[in-house]
Amino acid sequence: MFSHDMNREREIYKVTLVGSVGNAILLTFKFVAGIVGNSSAMIADAVHSLSDFVTDILVLVFVSISAKPQDQSHDYGHGKFETIASFLIALALMAAATGIVVSGFQKSLSWLDGNELKAPGWIALWAALLSIAIKELLYQYTMHRARKLDSQVMVANAWHHRSDSLSSIGAAIGIGLAIWLGQRWTVLDPLASIVVGLMLVKVAYELLKTSMGELTECSLPEETENEIIEIILSFNDVGQLHNLRTRRIGNRIAIEAHVRMDGQLPLYVVHERATTIEQKLKERFGPTTHVSLHMEPVK
Repeated sequence: MFSHDMNREREIYKVTLVGSVGNAILLTFKFVAGIVGNSSAMIADAVHSLSDFVTDILVLVFVSISAKPQDQSHDYGHGKFETIASFLIALALMAAATGIVVSGFQKSLSWLDGNELKAPGWIALWAALLSIAIKELLYQYTMHRARKLDSQVMVANAWHHRSDSLSSIGAAIGIGLAIWLGQRWTVLDPLASIVVGLMLVKVAYELLKTSMGELTECSLPEETENEIIEIILSFNDVGQLHNLRTRRIGNRIAIEAHVRMDGQLPLYVVHERATTIEQKLKERFGPTTHVSLHMEPVK
């Protein structure tokens, strides 16, 4: 199990480092393009890339902690630290998205008051198009590895990449229209940043909801619990099942249940059946699955 966690940690490190290098290059180029190209949408997009870079650092720090094996102070291991990282990433995304929306509204209100907004330059548009391509590639790569490694924190980080790509699409549309339609329509640049920001708020909310569910010991989805029940009751000598409790601990799940069998069976037979059930559950949900079965006689 320790070897499995260490290999998983190394894979997450590798994927995150690839993303952090991409984010570092993009955020630098975006800030320059936003300032030189006079685009609020591009500066907002650059802030989003900066939040991506910060979350990469969070992943690197917390995943190393979550990979530690169980010890005297953490009987169930350190998997929750990965959930904490997911929660902090979602908070960072929510903060960045809120800032983008507020900034866009302020610039739009300024335009309505008669203040002139400078038209964005072509460099801002090229920066947005480059960002779309790079961030979508990073999303696909990170999400593919996240599913392989069953890592919620990598899923959150992948969505950070995807949301940055969506942010850049909105920025590209707003910047492109502001350039094409001329000075009268420069307000499309901050309006695009508002739309992008609202999209990011929704993504951040979904990530926060998932992380909060894990931190507050939310049960596994009903279809997963039904599958667990089906596996346990698939053995002919198992009579009944009750008091099923499930939860996530980082990238693994915990299953606890009371299982009833014929009270006349020898203890070693009951023990063998409990071991077989545990093995079956670990085959389905992963070798690090925590399984605790309380065996009792059928009433």
